[in-house]
Amino acid sequence: MDKNEIKEIILGMGAKARASAHALAVLDAETKNQILRSMAAGLREHEAAILAANALDITAGESNGLTAAMLDRLRLDSARVDAIAKGVEEVAELPDRIGEVIDCWTRPNDIEFEQVRVPIGVIGIIYESRPNVTSDAAVLCLKSGNATILRGGSEAIHSNKAIAAALQVGGEKAGLPQDAIQLIPFTDRESVSVMSGMDQWLDVIIPRGGKGLIEAVVSQARMPVIKHYDGICHTYVDKLADLEMAVSVVDDAKTHKPGVCNAMETLLVHRDVAAEFLPMIAAVFSTKGVEMRGDASTVAILGDLAVAATPEDWDAEYLDMIVAIKVVDEMVAAIDHINIHSSRHSECIVTEDKSRAESFMARVDSACLFHNVSTRFADGGEFGFGAEIGISTDKLHARGPMALKELTSYQYRIRGNGQTRTKCATT
Repeated sequence: MDKNEIKEIILGMGAKARASAHALAVLDAETKNQILRSMAAGLREHEAAILAANALDITAGESNGLTAAMLDRLRLDSARVDAIAKGVEEVAELPDRIGEVIDCWTRPNDIEFEQVRVPIGVIGIIYESRPNVTSDAAVLCLKSGNATILRGGSEAIHSNKAIAAALQVGGEKAGLPQDAIQLIPFTDRESVSVMSGMDQWLDVIIPRGGKGLIEAVVSQARMPVIKHYDGICHTYVDKLADLEMAVSVVDDAKTHKPGVCNAMETLLVHRDVAAEFLPMIAAVFSTKGVEMRGDASTVAILGDLAVAATPEDWDAEYLDMIVAIKVVDEMVAAIDHINIHSSRHSECIVTEDKSRAESFMARVDSACLFHNVSTRFADGGEFGFGAEIGISTDKLHARGPMALKELTSYQYRIRGNGQTRTKCATT
């Protein structure tokens, strides 16, 4: 298929999505919840087709040399399909944010103002690998009244098609507008370029994947982009930390699930406790197979347990059982290091001194800041938001876990009884 054909198809999908978005915007909460429950039923009813499609992706992935970890993220079975369906049902139980009055006031001229939460409109989502993202993205957009155009990666193309079809067929039984959920059926790179340029149809685009994908979207996008490039997350162990607690928090942040964006990549330790704390955490890391790359002070304390870090290690997102470790003279040095090297995702301070924790939080410029809590809690579900569509490290519109509220905009609704500027001007 040539570039012109790809462009024509995707632009046509955009026009259909816009029409569907207008229909979605007026659906009441109960109708949307009924649609979501019907979509969950559709996933279960089409389980055999989804698993057959997934088998094709697994076979292709094995032939293409995907790692065991990548294959595991890609693989579906009955339990995982049911978990995806349960996730849809959980979204149905979440409060509906559309129509929520954010603020209201009355002016001296008796004009009434309301700031009301509304859908964004049409959301484009470009993502890689995991087929469950197809469902997560589609249902969160639906619950927030948005139409969505999805473009998944080549590794999961068959699974994505099957899941999207099951969601659409299931949802239509309960009144899902046609073309509310559309999946681009091919994975040519040209599709990313077309989506990034179709600002007449897409109100926002959300890339989820590696840094290369995100940079490609950002460089071409003609509409707002919600993104995060990396998850270079830090934990700082303060001189007033409970060291036993610090071991637990640091261990969880690094080893619980090292291949995700909220895993700790760099450990900073105050010099006053380094000689005591580093051997404690090194004993845990060594048992679990974590490679430790340290500055000169760290290597001096840990000896053969650590290797010398390079300048590149302070800017690395390993997504693996590797950690960079640095000893700092004071908290301000930790803050400076984080503000220089962080990806603005999630950072933690472990300390028993609340005033020092508050100072750390006021000075560090990241989306999520934790005091005595593992960075692994940087997650929409853990925040109590329900499902999330990703973590944003941007500052405008959405920051941190992106759940239902972050998939909305707002409008002003003004009511009066015939007021005009010539009769009751305020300026």
